[in-house]
Amino acid sequence: MVDDEKNILAALRRLLHAEKYRILTANSAPEALELLASTPVDVIVSDQRMPDMTGVEFFRIAKERYPETIRIMLSGYTELQSVTDAVNEGAIYKFLTKPWDDNQLKTHVAEAFHRKGLSDENARLHAQLRLANAELANANAQLEGLVQKKERQIHRDEIMLDVVHEVLRHLPLAVIGLDNDNLVVLANIAAEQLGAGNSLLGKEIESVMPALLQNLTSEGEARRGVFELEGKAFDVLLCPMGQHSLSRGRLLTLCRQDERKKRRDPT
Repeated sequence: MVDDEKNILAALRRLLHAEKYRILTANSAPEALELLASTPVDVIVSDQRMPDMTGVEFFRIAKERYPETIRIMLSGYTELQSVTDAVNEGAIYKFLTKPWDDNQLKTHVAEAFHRKGLSDENARLHAQLRLANAELANANAQLEGLVQKKERQIHRDEIMLDVVHEVLRHLPLAVIGLDNDNLVVLANIAAEQLGAGNSLLGKEIESVMPALLQNLTSEGEARRGVFELEGKAFDVLLCPMGQHSLSRGRLLTLCRQDERKKRRDPT
Protein backbone atom coordinates (compact mmCIF):
# COMPACT_ATOMS: atom_id res chain seq x y z
CA MET A 1 0.00 0.00 0.00
CA VAL A 2 1.30 3.43 -0.96
CA ASP A 3 0.13 6.74 0.51
CA ASP A 4 1.88 9.83 1.80
CA GLU A 5 -0.59 10.04 4.70
CA LYS A 6 0.36 7.66 7.50
CA ASN A 7 -3.14 7.68 8.97
CA ILE A 8 -4.52 6.38 5.64
CA LEU A 9 -1.99 3.56 5.64
CA ALA A 10 -2.85 2.71 9.25
CA ALA A 11 -6.57 2.64 8.43
CA LEU A 12 -6.00 0.37 5.45
CA ARG A 13 -3.80 -1.95 7.51
CA ARG A 14 -6.50 -2.23 10.21
CA LEU A 15 -9.17 -2.88 7.57
CA LEU A 16 -7.26 -5.65 5.79
CA HIS A 17 -5.49 -7.17 8.81
CA ALA A 18 -8.17 -9.83 9.33
CA GLU A 19 -7.76 -11.02 5.72
CA LYS A 20 -4.33 -12.53 6.51
CA TYR A 21 -2.52 -10.60 3.78
CA ARG A 22 1.17 -9.80 4.07
CA ILE A 23 0.96 -6.01 4.05
CA LEU A 24 3.87 -3.76 3.04
CA THR A 25 3.61 0.04 3.15
CA ALA A 26 5.41 2.96 1.56
CA ASN A 27 4.93 6.72 2.09
CA SER A 28 5.84 7.72 -1.47
CA ALA A 29 6.05 6.34 -4.99
CA PRO A 30 9.91 6.33 -5.04
CA GLU A 31 9.91 4.42 -1.73
CA ALA A 32 7.38 1.97 -3.19
CA LEU A 33 9.57 1.41 -6.26
CA GLU A 34 12.53 0.60 -4.01
CA LEU A 35 10.33 -1.87 -2.14
CA LEU A 36 9.15 -3.51 -5.37
CA ALA A 37 12.76 -3.91 -6.52
CA SER A 38 13.58 -6.06 -3.49
CA THR A 39 10.30 -7.78 -2.59
CA PRO A 40 7.80 -9.71 -4.74
CA VAL A 41 4.35 -8.11 -4.56
CA ASP A 42 1.02 -9.35 -5.93
CA VAL A 43 -1.36 -6.42 -5.41
CA ILE A 44 -0.58 -2.69 -5.11
CA VAL A 45 -3.05 -0.21 -3.59
CA SER A 46 -1.92 3.39 -4.10
CA ASP A 47 -3.19 6.91 -3.56
CA GLN A 48 -3.27 9.19 -6.59
CA ARG A 49 -2.32 12.56 -5.06
CA MET A 50 1.21 12.23 -3.64
CA PRO A 51 4.31 14.46 -3.68
CA ASP A 52 7.22 13.73 -6.07
CA MET A 53 5.14 11.38 -8.22
CA THR A 54 1.41 10.87 -8.70
CA GLY A 55 -0.20 7.47 -8.35
CA VAL A 56 -0.85 7.33 -12.10
CA GLU A 57 2.81 8.02 -12.87
CA PHE A 58 3.84 5.44 -10.28
CA PHE A 59 1.51 2.81 -11.73
CA ARG A 60 2.80 3.40 -15.27
CA ILE A 61 6.33 2.66 -14.06
CA ALA A 62 5.13 -0.33 -12.02
CA LYS A 63 3.30 -1.73 -15.03
CA GLU A 64 6.44 -1.46 -17.17
CA ARG A 65 8.76 -3.02 -14.58
CA TYR A 66 6.35 -5.41 -12.86
CA PRO A 67 3.52 -6.13 -15.33
CA GLU A 68 2.34 -9.15 -13.33
CA THR A 69 1.23 -6.98 -10.39
CA ILE A 70 -2.46 -6.07 -9.95
CA ARG A 71 -2.83 -2.31 -9.35
CA ILE A 72 -5.73 -0.58 -7.52
CA MET A 73 -5.98 3.23 -7.30
CA LEU A 74 -7.53 5.32 -4.51
CA SER A 75 -8.57 8.64 -6.01
CA GLY A 76 -10.81 11.63 -5.52
CA TYR A 77 -13.25 12.79 -8.17
CA THR A 78 -11.00 15.71 -9.09
CA GLU A 79 -8.40 13.32 -10.59
CA LEU A 80 -10.99 11.23 -12.44
CA GLN A 81 -9.80 12.05 -15.98
CA SER A 82 -6.13 11.20 -15.38
CA VAL A 83 -7.10 8.01 -13.58
CA THR A 84 -9.48 7.05 -16.40
CA ASP A 85 -6.66 7.49 -18.94
CA ALA A 86 -4.41 5.23 -16.87
CA VAL A 87 -7.16 2.61 -16.66
CA ASN A 88 -7.54 2.71 -20.43
CA GLU A 89 -3.77 2.23 -20.79
CA GLY A 90 -3.97 -0.88 -18.63
CA ALA A 91 -1.84 0.60 -15.86
CA ILE A 92 -4.69 0.35 -13.36
CA TYR A 93 -6.90 -2.68 -12.68
CA LYS A 94 -9.55 -0.75 -10.69
CA PHE A 95 -9.89 2.54 -8.88
CA LEU A 96 -11.90 3.48 -5.81
CA THR A 97 -12.94 6.93 -4.73
CA LYS A 98 -12.13 8.48 -1.41
CA PRO A 99 -13.59 8.08 1.09
CA TRP A 100 -13.92 4.40 0.29
CA ASP A 101 -16.51 1.87 1.33
CA ASP A 102 -14.81 -0.71 3.57
CA ASN A 103 -16.70 -3.72 2.22
CA GLN A 104 -16.23 -2.61 -1.35
CA LEU A 105 -12.51 -2.11 -0.82
CA LYS A 106 -12.09 -5.53 0.78
CA THR A 107 -14.07 -7.11 -2.07
CA HIS A 108 -11.95 -5.44 -4.75
CA VAL A 109 -8.70 -6.41 -3.02
CA ALA A 110 -9.88 -10.03 -2.73
CA GLU A 111 -10.82 -10.01 -6.41
CA ALA A 112 -7.39 -8.62 -7.26
CA PHE A 113 -5.66 -11.48 -5.43
CA HIS A 114 -7.96 -13.96 -7.15
CA ARG A 115 -7.10 -12.40 -10.51
CA LYS A 116 -3.39 -12.61 -9.65
CA GLY A 117 -3.79 -16.28 -8.75
CA LEU A 118 -5.50 -16.98 -12.08
CA SER A 119 -2.77 -15.06 -13.90
CA ASP A 120 -0.04 -17.04 -12.10
CA GLU A 121 -1.79 -20.32 -12.87
CA ASN A 122 -2.18 -19.32 -16.49
CA ALA A 123 1.50 -18.43 -16.68
CA ARG A 124 2.40 -21.78 -15.08
CA LEU A 125 0.25 -23.67 -17.58
CA HIS A 126 1.75 -21.71 -20.47
CA ALA A 127 5.22 -22.55 -19.19
CA GLN A 128 4.28 -26.23 -18.96
CA LEU A 129 2.83 -26.05 -22.46
CA ARG A 130 6.00 -24.45 -23.82
CA LEU A 131 8.08 -27.13 -22.11
CA ALA A 132 5.82 -29.89 -23.43
CA ASN A 133 5.99 -28.41 -26.94
CA ALA A 134 9.77 -28.19 -26.71
CA GLU A 135 9.98 -31.80 -25.54
CA LEU A 136 7.59 -32.85 -28.30
CA ALA A 137 9.63 -30.98 -30.89
CA ASN A 138 12.78 -32.65 -29.59
CA ALA A 139 11.11 -36.08 -29.65
CA ASN A 140 9.86 -35.42 -33.20
CA ALA A 141 13.36 -34.39 -34.26
CA GLN A 142 14.82 -37.57 -32.75
CA LEU A 143 12.10 -39.65 -34.37
CA GLU A 144 12.72 -37.96 -37.70
CA GLY A 145 16.41 -38.74 -37.34
CA LEU A 146 15.64 -42.39 -36.57
CA VAL A 147 13.24 -42.57 -39.52
CA GLN A 148 15.84 -41.08 -41.87
CA LYS A 149 18.47 -43.47 -40.52
CA LYS A 150 16.09 -46.40 -41.00
CA GLU A 151 15.25 -45.23 -44.52
CA ARG A 152 18.97 -45.03 -45.38
CA GLN A 153 19.46 -48.52 -43.96
CA ILE A 154 16.51 -49.85 -45.97
CA HIS A 155 17.92 -48.20 -49.09
CA ARG A 156 21.32 -49.80 -48.48
CA ASP A 157 19.67 -53.16 -47.84
CA GLU A 158 17.66 -52.86 -51.05
CA ILE A 159 20.83 -52.11 -53.01
CA MET A 160 22.61 -55.03 -51.37
CA LEU A 161 19.65 -57.31 -52.09
CA ASP A 162 19.64 -56.23 -55.74
CA VAL A 163 23.37 -56.95 -55.93
CA VAL A 164 22.89 -60.41 -54.38
CA HIS A 165 20.02 -61.15 -56.76
CA GLU A 166 22.10 -60.09 -59.75
CA VAL A 167 25.11 -62.13 -58.63
CA LEU A 168 22.89 -65.16 -57.96
CA ARG A 169 21.14 -64.81 -61.29
CA HIS A 170 24.38 -64.83 -63.27
CA LEU A 171 26.21 -67.57 -61.36
CA PRO A 172 27.39 -70.34 -63.72
CA LEU A 173 26.11 -72.73 -61.05
CA ALA A 174 22.44 -73.74 -61.26
CA VAL A 175 20.69 -72.52 -58.10
CA ILE A 176 17.09 -73.48 -57.28
CA GLY A 177 15.06 -72.45 -54.25
CA LEU A 178 12.37 -74.84 -53.01
CA ASP A 179 9.59 -74.20 -50.51
CA ASN A 180 8.48 -76.79 -47.98
CA ASP A 181 6.27 -78.43 -50.62
CA ASN A 182 9.19 -78.74 -53.07
CA LEU A 183 7.78 -76.05 -55.35
CA VAL A 184 10.39 -73.98 -57.20
CA VAL A 185 10.31 -70.43 -55.85
CA LEU A 186 13.69 -69.30 -57.19
CA ALA A 187 15.76 -70.24 -60.21
CA ASN A 188 18.73 -68.43 -61.70
CA ILE A 189 19.63 -68.37 -65.41
CA ALA A 190 21.76 -71.50 -65.21
CA ALA A 191 18.88 -73.36 -63.54
CA GLU A 192 16.31 -72.16 -66.08
CA GLN A 193 18.52 -73.50 -68.87
CA LEU A 194 18.04 -76.97 -67.40
CA GLY A 195 14.31 -76.68 -67.92
CA ALA A 196 14.49 -76.97 -71.71
CA GLY A 197 13.35 -73.40 -72.18
CA ASN A 198 10.39 -73.75 -69.80
CA SER A 199 10.20 -71.68 -66.63
CA LEU A 200 10.77 -73.65 -63.45
CA LEU A 201 9.02 -71.23 -61.13
CA GLY A 202 5.91 -72.58 -59.45
CA LYS A 203 6.52 -76.17 -60.57
CA GLU A 204 7.26 -79.19 -58.43
CA ILE A 205 10.93 -80.06 -58.75
CA GLU A 206 10.09 -83.74 -59.33
CA SER A 207 7.94 -82.80 -62.34
CA VAL A 208 10.88 -81.21 -64.15
CA MET A 209 13.71 -83.29 -62.67
CA PRO A 210 12.20 -86.68 -61.78
CA ALA A 211 13.82 -88.68 -58.98
CA LEU A 212 16.27 -85.86 -58.27
CA LEU A 213 15.63 -85.75 -54.54
CA GLN A 214 15.44 -89.54 -54.09
CA ASN A 215 19.04 -90.02 -55.24
CA LEU A 216 20.55 -87.86 -52.52
CA THR A 217 22.33 -89.10 -49.40
CA SER A 218 22.49 -87.24 -46.11
CA GLU A 219 25.67 -85.43 -45.14
CA GLY A 220 24.96 -83.64 -41.88
CA GLU A 221 22.00 -81.37 -42.41
CA ALA A 222 22.73 -81.24 -46.15
CA ARG A 223 22.14 -83.94 -48.74
CA ARG A 224 24.42 -84.73 -51.67
CA GLY A 225 24.23 -86.87 -54.76
CA VAL A 226 24.68 -87.15 -58.51
CA PHE A 227 21.86 -86.48 -60.94
CA GLU A 228 21.82 -87.13 -64.69
CA LEU A 229 19.83 -84.91 -67.02
CA GLU A 230 19.89 -85.28 -70.79
CA GLY A 231 23.08 -87.33 -70.63
CA LYS A 232 24.92 -84.84 -68.42
CA ALA A 233 25.96 -85.65 -64.84
CA PHE A 234 25.49 -83.04 -62.13
CA ASP A 235 26.81 -82.93 -58.59
CA VAL A 236 23.81 -81.99 -56.44
CA LEU A 237 23.76 -80.29 -53.03
CA LEU A 238 20.52 -79.75 -51.11
CA CYS A 239 20.77 -77.50 -48.02
CA PRO A 240 18.02 -76.47 -45.57
CA MET A 241 17.30 -72.74 -45.30
CA GLY A 242 16.71 -70.79 -42.09
CA GLN A 243 19.88 -71.57 -40.16
CA HIS A 244 21.08 -67.96 -40.41
CA SER A 245 17.93 -66.16 -41.54
CA LEU A 246 14.14 -66.23 -41.31
CA SER A 247 13.88 -68.01 -44.64
CA ARG A 248 12.21 -71.39 -45.00
CA GLY A 249 12.54 -74.23 -47.49
CA ARG A 250 15.66 -75.61 -49.14
CA LEU A 251 18.35 -74.49 -51.57
CA LEU A 252 19.32 -76.81 -54.39
CA THR A 253 22.52 -76.39 -56.42
CA LEU A 254 23.58 -78.40 -59.47
CA CYS A 255 27.08 -78.31 -60.91
CA ARG A 256 28.00 -80.18 -64.09
CA GLN A 257 30.78 -82.65 -63.36
CA ASP A 258 32.59 -81.92 -66.63
CA GLU A 259 32.58 -78.20 -65.78
CA ARG A 260 34.02 -78.98 -62.37
CA LYS A 261 36.75 -81.10 -64.00
CA LYS A 262 37.57 -78.24 -66.36
CA ARG A 263 38.02 -75.89 -63.40
CA ARG A 264 40.22 -78.43 -61.64
CA ASP A 265 42.31 -79.19 -64.77
CA PRO A 266 42.20 -76.16 -67.10
CA THR A 267 44.65 -77.91 -69.50
